[in-house]
Amino acid sequence: MVSPRQRGIWHRMVRETDPPTGSLPRLTKSSQLERDSRINEVLDLAGNIGAILMASGMPAVSTIEQVTAITAAYGIEHCEVDVVNTAIHIAANGASSRMHIVQSRSLDFSRLAAVDRLIARIRAGEVSPAGAHEQLDAIIVAPHPYKRWIATLAWGALAFATAGTLGADWLVCVVSALSTMTIDRVNRQLNRHGLPFFFQYAVGGAIATAPPILLYWLSPKLGLSFEPTVAIAAGLVALLAGLSLVGSVGDVISGAPVTAAGRFFELVMMTGATIAGVALVLHLGNRFGAPFVAIGASPPPALAELPARIAFGAAGAAAFALACYAERSAAVAAGFGGAVGITAFLLAQGLGLGVVVSSFVAAVLIGLVGRLMERRNLAPPLVVSIAGIVPLLPGLALLHGIYAILNDQHAVGFGSVLGAFAIGTALAAGVTLGEWSSWKVRTRRPLTRRA
Repeated sequence: MVSPRQRGIWHRMVRETDPPTGSLPRLTKSSQLERDSRINEVLDLAGNIGAILMASGMPAVSTIEQVTAITAAYGIEHCEVDVVNTAIHIAANGASSRMHIVQSRSLDFSRLAAVDRLIARIRAGEVSPAGAHEQLDAIIVAPHPYKRWIATLAWGALAFATAGTLGADWLVCVVSALSTMTIDRVNRQLNRHGLPFFFQYAVGGAIATAPPILLYWLSPKLGLSFEPTVAIAAGLVALLAGLSLVGSVGDVISGAPVTAAGRFFELVMMTGATIAGVALVLHLGNRFGAPFVAIGASPPPALAELPARIAFGAAGAAAFALACYAERSAAVAAGFGGAVGITAFLLAQGLGLGVVVSSFVAAVLIGLVGRLMERRNLAPPLVVSIAGIVPLLPGLALLHGIYAILNDQHAVGFGSVLGAFAIGTALAAGVTLGEWSSWKVRTRRPLTRRA
């Protein structure tokens, strides 16, 4: 039995008399508020940047990496980022959190390039959170680098070059360009009136089809020789070029199924709307006596020479970049990516590879070129990837499937449509693999040099 005197002696021996936090600074209420305010400021900045990246078509995993890098650059090491197709949620230290809505906007490569440069400055520690907020606000409200009519001409140039890549003559190229420029102007007005994008794509599909069919109908009376197939296909390529094909497939591959499902469903719906517009015009043409159009899944036999097709492929990629307001250096980089892609595609087909495999090989090289252009500070890799695959999009295969279905050749039609989706998937998967391969080579090179 321990006596009270012995218990008191024991307590004095083991009990600490100094204050427990004497050597640590106490966190006052004002410093806590200041710290929380800074965290919220950084989370707002990172969320706004992430929303712009998602709206530009960047895959979800890549967006998460950029957002996490921004927060880490400002000292927030433990940050959880959740990205879906329409929102970004960021939480730090289990207390502060922010949610940002991803606004649906047209592609603007100049804004994407400016944000990419801002991220590089943030990661290098060259700008404070307040300064980064000011620069981001200036980027968001900045006008386009050139006027809208130049973008309209660029859309026309894209259709012109796409028709040339498919081996069309000058008349078909001109009709494709005029139809696509009409689509751009009409849909711009419809967008001002708030018409949903689904119906805008349907209207675009109808406009892409009507002028070629009408000219084909009247060509015997006008003494012309005109085939509408390539003209319609070029218009379809211009319509489908802006959809988030690379982002949706990249999300599937990188493990973001929710975002991938949302993006892919949007891709399918917009493609379906385009198909509906094309099918409506073709059906009305048949009802009113338009002559039968022989539409095949392959380009016409009178193909241009290899240098001409490469030049058209480069011009198409550069034109799409300009249509999305890319800077001049980025447009040049996109043109180079398009030239590399179409060259690889033609060479692969010359070796006897199928269209899907040839598209995949070409897209891998486009992804590698995108990373190369990033290292040269010419353009973000996403710009080169999206623009570089445009000349390879399967507009002709999609048109062949639509026409076959309308003529009760359902097996052939659905097979051609599925083939078009296979080509699109191969393009997006190839770009993702090319970017990953370039990143792995870049990270291993310093280790090889040290060894």
